[in-house]
Amino acid sequence: LIRLSLGSILQSATGSTFPNVSKEQIYSWSWDLPPIEQQMRIVEILGSLDDKIELNRRMNETLEQMAMALYKYWFVDFGPFSDIDENGLPIGWRWGTLEEIGYTYKDQVDPTELDYQLPYIGLEHMPKGSISLEEWEYSDKVSSNKFLFDKGDILFGKLRPYFKKVGVAPVNGVCSTDILVIRPKSDVFFGLLFAQVIQDEFIDYCSNTSNGTKMPRCDWNQMAKFKLPIPSDSVLIDFNKKIKSFVEQVISNIHENRMLIEIRDFLLPRLLSGEIEVREAEEQVEEVLANA
Repeated sequence: LIRLSLGSILQSATGSTFPNVSKEQIYSWSWDLPPIEQQMRIVEILGSLDDKIELNRRMNETLEQMAMALYKYWFVDFGPFSDIDENGLPIGWRWGTLEEIGYTYKDQVDPTELDYQLPYIGLEHMPKGSISLEEWEYSDKVSSNKFLFDKGDILFGKLRPYFKKVGVAPVNGVCSTDILVIRPKSDVFFGLLFAQVIQDEFIDYCSNTSNGTKMPRCDWNQMAKFKLPIPSDSVLIDFNKKIKSFVEQVISNIHENRMLIEIRDFLLPRLLSGEIEVREAEEQVEEVLANA
């Protein structure tokens, strides 16, 4: 290992030190680093994990866009269907409302009475404009009542709905009461329900019908009135299978990424300290990526 001081690095890089910290203080900071060749190998090892993580995230973005595009093609443009009736819908379809295919599940619980390892998802964990819910904490971090949800439930952030915080739960857990837990009334409705609530048109509707100015919240009673085309059973079944396959892959990628991040964060300090040999880490990462 090579012992380097922060001051020497800063001075060599910038020719000066921080103006509000004394030279003596900066030059007293030091730590051990591996030789530069070993550092480069560490970067390469951990970089391969980062590349896979980023690939999974891009894949999830693509899957979301595919779900939205498929809904638009089938349920807005009616692309695959040639026979249109006097109501402007394919033969055998009808106009309905969101409440006919979905409902909100409100099982409120005190998290202090739950297993402390139960995942907790708050609005802060939900990314804007992405269905991929990759982050969560645990119920020991919260004190007020929360809503229970199951893996596969649709989570919809009702506070400031224009942020489009909507996704599918990748685990069982509890969530903020500012998140609606939405479920299909029948399993076959899942694809239609999910694809509808992630559409920009629906998000705009929720924003326009929200209550409040500074902190607008959408309300299920208004959301439930949203009109949408409800297809024939055969179309509904076919569409549901396609959307479910997208969602299952998104959830699989989320869990894989969390595993890869855990491995990366475990290896980094141990590689830098020499606790784990570089070759050993390379073999571990190669095996993980081969099975990913």
